[in-house]
Amino acid sequence: MRIGPSPLSSEPVAPASRLGRVAVAVAVVVAMAVGCTRGREEPAAAPSDPALVQTATGVVRGLVGQDHRFFAGIPYAAPPVGPLRWKPAEPALKWDGVREAGRLGPRCIQDLGGDLELGRQTDEDCLTLNVWTPMATPDSAPAAPRPVMVWIHGGSFVNGSGGIYDAQRLAVRGDIIVVTINYRLGVLGFLAHPALGSAGDVGNYGLGDQQAALRWVRDNIAQFGGDPAKVTVAGESAGGMSVCDHLVAPGSQGLFDAAIIQSAPCQAQATLPVAQARSVDYAAEVGCADPESAAACLRALPVGKLRKPLWFYNIGEDKLIGPVTGTTTLPVDPVKGFAEGRAARVPVMIGTTRDEFTLFVALEYLHGGKSYSASDYPDLLAATFGDDSAAVAEQYPLTDFDSVPLAYSAAVTDGVFACVGDRMADALARDDDDAVYSYEFNDRGAPTPDPLRTLPFAVGASHSLELRYLFDVGGAPPFDAAQQKLSDQMIDYWSQFVTNGTPRAAGQPDWPDVGAADPVMSLQPDGSRMIADFEQAHHCEFWAALQ
Repeated sequence: MRIGPSPLSSEPVAPASRLGRVAVAVAVVVAMAVGCTRGREEPAAAPSDPALVQTATGVVRGLVGQDHRFFAGIPYAAPPVGPLRWKPAEPALKWDGVREAGRLGPRCIQDLGGDLELGRQTDEDCLTLNVWTPMATPDSAPAAPRPVMVWIHGGSFVNGSGGIYDAQRLAVRGDIIVVTINYRLGVLGFLAHPALGSAGDVGNYGLGDQQAALRWVRDNIAQFGGDPAKVTVAGESAGGMSVCDHLVAPGSQGLFDAAIIQSAPCQAQATLPVAQARSVDYAAEVGCADPESAAACLRALPVGKLRKPLWFYNIGEDKLIGPVTGTTTLPVDPVKGFAEGRAARVPVMIGTTRDEFTLFVALEYLHGGKSYSASDYPDLLAATFGDDSAAVAEQYPLTDFDSVPLAYSAAVTDGVFACVGDRMADALARDDDDAVYSYEFNDRGAPTPDPLRTLPFAVGASHSLELRYLFDVGGAPPFDAAQQKLSDQMIDYWSQFVTNGTPRAAGQPDWPDVGAADPVMSLQPDGSRMIADFEQAHHCEFWAALQ
């Protein structure tokens, strides 16, 4: 399979890819959440002033509603600017008086090719987080500390922000605290130029930011009513890949007690030699070719010259930057680490969507102006699976599908997402003490933004569409009654996992771990149930033979 670092070349770095632009469609799904959050009116504070919270660095004033409190734009690390560009996150600076925390902080610097806001509301000084808490019920007994979910956003490590995810409903219905974070993206988050540090100590600045946010939660969340001893780290897509990394990263150990991995191709990690070589080429392109002066040159560049993406890893024509393995921060590739039993011993929930890759193909139609005929199918498979493409074509013949996009999407969904996730679940659950819960989001009629409804094929239960069932994100038609019930059910499952380390919720179908006879929970609007045929449906035996 041609899934991995592509050969180095002297060609200019590509402006964007399907995977690099996936945040466009995700942002369409979730864009309304940003506007709703920024447009909130601050209600009057209660006499006890629940809007005020003392953190380790100063007092913050958030917003108080009838059923929740919201604190936005809280710095969890010092601004990573000037001499701190491409340095590990340092502790946040203290402030005097009360810091207003009713508006989102700036997004981290984005790839303009996948940014609906075209770079607006972005800044290098972006290491902030947001906290959603249920409103405590007034009674004489003190409220017990609530469990905490720390959410890491997706966006191919080049786009996105924590502010997109309105977690009010998840926090209130689930009776948990939700923290969403920003972290350095793209070149600013993952450049691995050897001039920036000692061997093995470059890159992964964005992953280090996430660790700094987890440390902030450990040190401060009790002041918001949270339990620092009951923290779940969770994320989707690039955020899910980050969760995989935290499970094996030495600096992340002890900072969380459970993990949720959603739609994450955790095998898509670059090795240090590849990341360094491409970072050196990138530096030369932006005018910092001299190895002796490269670090100073790069740190002196205006940030606008550093928006251009840099890619470390490819899945066919799709590209990623992101965490670098073989480094001090991430010594081992997480998939290898799972197989070797090196993951943190915590409960894990892991899953994918039924039709992951249709979104990526849809972006080629919507933004690349492409359409595919039967004659294109062999080339698509060859670009993605290399020498295995003939075997893949035989396993996924066009006669079994209504269109080329659906055939190609099914192959990549199974080979890159579904079966990789299935193998990771099995590896993480090798010992009886390791509780692992597997799911598949399978609402093939999930609401989608307008552009996705104009395609000549249905995207089904595609990448990112499950997010709307957990967060209030807007941007698509409303749920029907069955989908609303599924959304309630998913919030119950997720919040119970955060609370108890198991997604068993009162009034919902039982969800045993992956050791059960029916090991995968299929989340469907017509009734969620455990299924035994996940591996058969996704041809996982075939994909295992290609490894």
